[in-house]
Amino acid sequence: MSSTGWIVIGVIVVIVIWAISVYNGLVAMRQRTNQAFADIDVQLKQRSDLIPNLVETVKGYAAHERGTLEAVVQARNAAIAAPGVDQKVAAENVLSGALRQLFALSESYPDLKANQNFQQLQSEISDIENKLAASRRFFNNAVQEYNTGIEQFPAALFAGMFGFGHRTFFDLGETRAQLEQAPSVKF
Repeated sequence: MSSTGWIVIGVIVVIVIWAISVYNGLVAMRQRTNQAFADIDVQLKQRSDLIPNLVETVKGYAAHERGTLEAVVQARNAAIAAPGVDQKVAAENVLSGALRQLFALSESYPDLKANQNFQQLQSEISDIENKLAASRRFFNNAVQEYNTGIEQFPAALFAGMFGFGHRTFFDLGETRAQLEQAPSVKF
């Protein structure tokens, strides 16, 4: 075999090794985003498991606030049943809003606010919300790295062919304006 043949074979081998390396890097980034979302999902499940206890506790003190309680239960059920990332994000945003209404409701009932069970549940949900915020940041960082990885040259040339598509950030969506607005305090 001539030296030109060996050079061609060498170049082909280098290109194949390089393509395998890029592909494996994309797979690793995709797995990191999957793992990050799974972490969020675990915490969302923990929060969903606490909600029925919270609703039952509130029912004892604020039975005539049925609309708020039913909204929380419906939002929880929708969040559990959400099939994809986009649907889960939207459903969890609705659930977060319903929980905020429920906690605001407790301000009108001093006995409920002083109830040790309610305080413990509220504290646990608050702790889970903090963990969720950290997990969302980690997930969004992993999605950003993944999306950047599939858009950068040379991976962009064949990422689509191998099934690597854009991922969606876990965003607050329309509820962002409500969360960024400072609560009003009146005396």
